[in-house]
Amino acid sequence: MSVVVKKGELLRKEILKQLYFNSPLSLSELSRLTLKSLPLVTAVVNELIAEGYIIDEGLAPSSGGRRPLLYLLNSDKQRYIISVAIDQMVTRLVIYDLGRKAFWPHQSIAIDSSADHQALDKLICFIKKNITNSGLSKDQILGIGIGMPGFVNIETGVNYSFFPISSGGNLRDYLSEQLDLPTYIDNDSSLIALAELKLGKAKGKQDAMVINVGWGTGLGMIINGQIFRGHSGFAGEFSHIPLSHSNNLCSCGKRGCLEVETSLLVMTARAISKIEAGAESSMRKMFEDNTRHPGDHFLEAARLGDPLAVSILSESAFQMGKGIATLIHIINPEKIILSGRGAIAGKMFIPSIQQAINEFCIPRIAECTSIEISDIAHEAELVGAANLVIEHSTFN
Repeated sequence: MSVVVKKGELLRKEILKQLYFNSPLSLSELSRLTLKSLPLVTAVVNELIAEGYIIDEGLAPSSGGRRPLLYLLNSDKQRYIISVAIDQMVTRLVIYDLGRKAFWPHQSIAIDSSADHQALDKLICFIKKNITNSGLSKDQILGIGIGMPGFVNIETGVNYSFFPISSGGNLRDYLSEQLDLPTYIDNDSSLIALAELKLGKAKGKQDAMVINVGWGTGLGMIINGQIFRGHSGFAGEFSHIPLSHSNNLCSCGKRGCLEVETSLLVMTARAISKIEAGAESSMRKMFEDNTRHPGDHFLEAARLGDPLAVSILSESAFQMGKGIATLIHIINPEKIILSGRGAIAGKMFIPSIQQAINEFCIPRIAECTSIEISDIAHEAELVGAANLVIEHSTFN
């Protein structure tokens, strides 16, 4: 392949990525974002229009000069992205079109990633079943993006914590082979941060920390406008900062981890224990509904202002705030964003987190960082998994 052809393919891919994340855009905006000349960008855009990937949306609003044409991805182009979000309890799947709209709506299955020895087989069957039911052919699918908990190295495609391959080797390549589609994997918290960076509260920000409030307490780090992974790809193990005075063992096997006081599993277990001891709460009735995980009932109760749920969440949020104060001192980020499943409780987290920051953080540093709640919250991992495909796709 000639250098000229390869450069053209790279620009083609970059234009499609920019339109996916920033649509609509003018030719001059695409030229600025891709750092390529306007004539070259115009030529590639015309080729993509001919292929049906791009359509024009009409003229931009008047700003006093000549109004440029705006371009966006064609959502009717039959190219789709399979997005999978795995946590320790539930696996979710959505198929998106190029307009970031759900072509195949939210599907879910209960898979215990840590205890079920058949978890990987169940995951593969779940994805295959949804591809079949969606009616899509393989050549219509750009790829599969999968977010999952654990120590995930995206360079080697290995998850060192979950889904071991019996024959050894590479989880990413094994999934690609079994599903017969390009498949990409990443840590769930990193993908949530990617979603916030590209399409959420961290868009356009250079330095931000994204807290994944879930069954554990994860962290995605955005430094210099990029996802920061560290030397071995495992940066961001926020939940294992040794700030807890509890003697309870963490899931990592150590004591003192922040996770033993801040995870949704811990909060929910506290609520159940207090109710069994006689505490009055709306959760008593809610926990009788076995169609939803107790953690989801807990979050809903907190969001609705149940006093017991709010009290437990506030205690955990204060401990989380101590960890956030540590991040602020070390990183000095512009934003801390609370995202993931637990962000449904929204502003309930903020007062206790802010109290801890006020108590433990140097004011001159703390006042430079804002604390915000994600707008995409529980959908962030699915959005991030789709973004992962877009980042790697060749758009053939």
